[in-house]
Amino acid sequence: MSQAPLDSSSPRASCMDLWREKNDRLVRQTKVTQDSDLLLRQQQLAQDALQGFRELLHSLQGLPAAISALPLELTVICNFITLKASHTQGFTEDQDQDIQHGLERVLEAQKQLGPRLECGLRELWDSVLHASSLLPELLPALHHLAGLQAALWLSTDHLGDLALLLQSLNGSQSGASEDLLLLLKTWSPPAEESDAPLTLQDARGLRDVLLTASALRQGLQELITGSLPRALSSLQEAASGLCSWPVLVQVYTALATCLRKMGSPQRALLYLVAALKGGSVWGPPLLEASRLYQQLGDTAAELKSLELLVDALSVTQNSEAPQLLIEVELLLPRPDPASPLYCGTQSQAKHLLASRCLQTGRAEDAAEHYLDLLALLLDGLEPRFSPLPCPPGPCMPEVFLEAAVALIQANRAQDALTVCEELLSRTSSLLPKMPWLWEDARNVAKEPINCPLWVSATYLLQGQAWVKLGDQKQAVSEYSRCLELLFRATPEDKEQGAASNSDQRCRPDAALQQLRLAALISRGLVWVASGQDTKALQDFLLSVQMCPGNRDASFHLLQTLRRLDRRNEATAFWWRLEAQTKLPPEDATWSLPLYLETCLNWIHPPDRETLLEEFRTSLLEPSDL
Repeated sequence: MSQAPLDSSSPRASCMDLWREKNDRLVRQTKVTQDSDLLLRQQQLAQDALQGFRELLHSLQGLPAAISALPLELTVICNFITLKASHTQGFTEDQDQDIQHGLERVLEAQKQLGPRLECGLRELWDSVLHASSLLPELLPALHHLAGLQAALWLSTDHLGDLALLLQSLNGSQSGASEDLLLLLKTWSPPAEESDAPLTLQDARGLRDVLLTASALRQGLQELITGSLPRALSSLQEAASGLCSWPVLVQVYTALATCLRKMGSPQRALLYLVAALKGGSVWGPPLLEASRLYQQLGDTAAELKSLELLVDALSVTQNSEAPQLLIEVELLLPRPDPASPLYCGTQSQAKHLLASRCLQTGRAEDAAEHYLDLLALLLDGLEPRFSPLPCPPGPCMPEVFLEAAVALIQANRAQDALTVCEELLSRTSSLLPKMPWLWEDARNVAKEPINCPLWVSATYLLQGQAWVKLGDQKQAVSEYSRCLELLFRATPEDKEQGAASNSDQRCRPDAALQQLRLAALISRGLVWVASGQDTKALQDFLLSVQMCPGNRDASFHLLQTLRRLDRRNEATAFWWRLEAQTKLPPEDATWSLPLYLETCLNWIHPPDRETLLEEFRTSLLEPSDL
């Protein structure tokens, strides 16, 4: 048979029967392989089937293209691409080339293949669909191949090409809608004949997968951009589509995020419960649950969700044998930090848990979580610390600073000093020499722009630790070192960089000013505690000059003037303060790192407003009556 001339119809027909039989056998073999419980066994069987389809395709394409053989040839191409993409869990340029070769074979069979060196796949599809419109026997296989092209373009974000292809498949003009969901719903692939070659996944099954994946992708994008009603509609469309359980968990999590942002926390909670009811632990719904409970003010439930998230991310997920088909998961992008499906790493979740404990006054818990986090990071298990997106976390030195703050809050001052010493050993070498400018610092390391702040803040925290340990002399020394460095640091451009990775809106000059304020008042309070009000007065005066509207600085200055019996100066200052409070407040568009916010809370008297009112009464009483 192999020696028969190529124009002999009988041998060719016999070959087609054998090749058709081989295709069907490989399809049945692959579908049986899907039921295998052993991952390695399934991978080996799938690899064998893939090699079989590859050899079969080479045999078919070794002959001149013919209309009668194209349905089988295109079906084999589709089966080969489907199995390869599912086996490798992704699309590659090879699949693009396989599709292009198949399209060129269609045009070759119709004697319409001219020079196409400059012709892209999009134009090639137009030519093929136009040339084959009168060949109904080719349409099922062509629509099947188009479904794979659509899957490839969707997974690689070629959405414009995808919309044009769907318009062509639907017979639409170029001015038709570009809404992918509408185009996919309109697309109706021809039904395959009962005697057609077997396929691993037909065009209609692909269409359903594409519809679900497109709805989810579109809903996530609309959620990120803030188009909440449209996002809700798209995500509900995805939830009603062809979803495996892992995909449904993602959809429910995104729906919960959308509803929470729309002000429907109870409906959001129902979706999160549904996402978690399967028994498996999933990171994204746990992270979203913590955000939801934070919004509801249920701190205990929020922290419990974060603890479960840390546990979930510490467990290595078992690899499940993938279905040997094009599935929704294959067409979804990896979640980026802006996505509600991004839950980060164990260290990121641990930091979020620790920082929320610190913010909510659970100092002992915060201290333990920060120490666990530092151990995790310093052991090298996660050498690069990148923050969670909502809220974003800090860079490594700020983790040390937050840990020291938590330890001080938890009355573990000696441990805080140990953390500070470790941080100084890692950052002091990065400091540039005089003159100490931000521009000089920027050239030292990847993120040395904050190095003056980190080192100065470390001295501030060491001073506070010594206060806790009762050593006022050592505390004053540390505060003075902090101030000496801070007054040498001069940011050249107020808009350069951010003082913290935790919030890009934080300006370095704002953080510098607030850190100076905290150090001056902290040192002044030590002077007060040691009975040296005159020295304290100097620090409080300087803090008021730097931040004229700061209520804490004003309070400490007034209190010191009062103790020193400098009534006239206190009265004059009071009137200036009263005039300032009547001015409209400045719109602060920046925020501060968590460690600095906590330091500022330490200098904030709990009964400040009451005492200021007492000043109003006592200072303004006529002294001559």
